[in-house]
Amino acid sequence: MVMIMSERLSLQDVLREYGIPLATLNVTASHEDCLELRERLMAIRDLSQAKEQGYLEVSCTFYIDVHDIDRYLSGELPNLAEIYTFPEDVKTYKEE
Repeated sequence: MVMIMSERLSLQDVLREYGIPLATLNVTASHEDCLELRERLMAIRDLSQAKEQGYLEVSCTFYIDVHDIDRYLSGELPNLAEIYTFPEDVKTYKEE
């Protein structure tokens, strides 16, 4: 699975590097949720005196940083993150 972070890959880059994805998952949030998340991420950076970067981790692992939130809130980005899934990401579950 490809995780798109602050230095986002364009769809053309994804196609060139990884092939055609089966699906693209867009991560969005309300304005209030973004502000709350941004506040928490900034607190991590401030408490560590900029030695650590706060990030949001989800079980599929992608990162959203303050720069992503700022760009999203300003309308520069259509979503907070994009996750591309590929055929090799699909696993078979066998119920026993």
